[in-house]
Amino acid sequence: MDTPRPRPPVCGGSLLTKLIPVLGILLLYRIIEQGLSAMRSNPRTSFIAAVAASLTRHGEAASIVDLSWHAPNATGINNLTAVIEGEGVYGFIYNSSNTPANQYGVYNWCNMPHVRATEYKKPGSEYKLQYVEVIHRHHKRTVYASNSFPVESYGWNCDDEGLFYYGQPKSGKKSARAYWQGYLSPQNPFIPLGFLGTCQFPQITAEGLDDSWQHGRDLYGVYHDLLGFLPDDTHEKVTFKVTQNVITSEVAGMVLNGMCGTQEDYPLLVAPTGYDPLEPTYPCPVSSNLFNATQSGGNWTDHLTAASSLYATLDDISGVSPTDYGFHMSFDHYYDNLSARQCHGKPLPCKLVNGANSTTCVTQDIANEVYRLGNYEYSYIYRDDPRSLPASATSFGVWIGELTTHIRDSIAGKSNVIYRHNVAHDGSISRLLSVLQLDEMAWPGMGSEVIFELYKKDSTPDTTATAPSISAVESPASTGISRYYIRVLWKGQVLRSSNPSLGLMDMVPLEMVLAYFDGLVGVGAALVQGKCNGSIPV
Repeated sequence: MDTPRPRPPVCGGSLLTKLIPVLGILLLYRIIEQGLSAMRSNPRTSFIAAVAASLTRHGEAASIVDLSWHAPNATGINNLTAVIEGEGVYGFIYNSSNTPANQYGVYNWCNMPHVRATEYKKPGSEYKLQYVEVIHRHHKRTVYASNSFPVESYGWNCDDEGLFYYGQPKSGKKSARAYWQGYLSPQNPFIPLGFLGTCQFPQITAEGLDDSWQHGRDLYGVYHDLLGFLPDDTHEKVTFKVTQNVITSEVAGMVLNGMCGTQEDYPLLVAPTGYDPLEPTYPCPVSSNLFNATQSGGNWTDHLTAASSLYATLDDISGVSPTDYGFHMSFDHYYDNLSARQCHGKPLPCKLVNGANSTTCVTQDIANEVYRLGNYEYSYIYRDDPRSLPASATSFGVWIGELTTHIRDSIAGKSNVIYRHNVAHDGSISRLLSVLQLDEMAWPGMGSEVIFELYKKDSTPDTTATAPSISAVESPASTGISRYYIRVLWKGQVLRSSNPSLGLMDMVPLEMVLAYFDGLVGVGAALVQGKCNGSIPV
């Protein structure tokens, strides 16, 4: 990590140099005072005064906001002894998308809890919802081919769904609704490694598509039915963004239908390959170096050494070579392989002997230890190591800059969009939670969701949540950001940050949130490229 540039000395300069900042502040306050006195008679002057006052407050927030890393809570998840010697997986669910109603909010790897009307807590009536941005991981899927065992003891078919891939002119001739149907040619002597069957590896499964639809329905149940925020016609008010990985588009289509009941054409925003802020894939060598350093030091190798006997057992059952780096640099591959099976009701694997299952199998206790280690790794990579904050802020900083721009544009009346929806990946959500400094980190499961809600505080309580209008933005009483607040929801509930400037993110003054994000990535991500290439210290 580069050493921060030293600040210029504040003492020892000329008298004029010392007086310039003081005179500037006095002049700014004089302008604000004059502007405020003119509010009643001149709306334009009122607007300028309010903006000046807002800038002053934002400057104050920037001067007091804490940009440093703060450790997460000490729990069983990030305690290596408890991970190696423990049992179970903290009450987490790994074998079903369904969470019992009285347990909703519990971590469910197969289908994480998200915002829904049953548990949603409406803020006080003086807070008016202005803008919403949602980001969540795709829903459950088949295993990645690279995470499959060399020879799997059973196949995996996906004949209960279709993956529709076709192009069509916006005007003119129409396309057939063509979809992929996987098959294995009996004449092809080359047999792929891993699972055999009609699925793609990966693809969102039929159950995952159902979970996606319900996710959309639950969001609509809150932001349309409960709050009256989303209009009946969402065109021009709602946008969806996906990544180049097609599984996010598979999810987005189902979420859209769950929300709006639409089967019409709907654009999904997608960034160029290799430059996507959402996945993220844009080049950031500094972040890559920080993450690599995190996963190569003694603290990292300690857990791999402690799990050596578990690795030996898994390698023997799976047929994976002990020298396979992908399977042995972390527990990512084994975790994905076993959890994908269990989320879809498939049996844990057994060792193949002469092409047939033996009685030497992965037990639930073995799988649970893999899950504990996987959660330990994600906590370590994205929260427990101090390098996690700069590593995540640089590699996910462009998306954060987009978020803050969307918020500012909403307040300024520059955009008609009141709801943005991003379908992303575990790496996206992990980096965001790292930047927010979540107090208890685990591996974000399928459908993991973070929501940013922008509110404006009204002095007159009212029970109706309303979207911002141009006239409201231009009115003298509503300019500036001092009356705006941010609420952040994680797993459907208010997120708690270990950073004292953020804390429980329930109506945090917008000035503080913007100062925090701007301090890390710059206004509109202006610092990210420099921090990524090393020309600006992290």
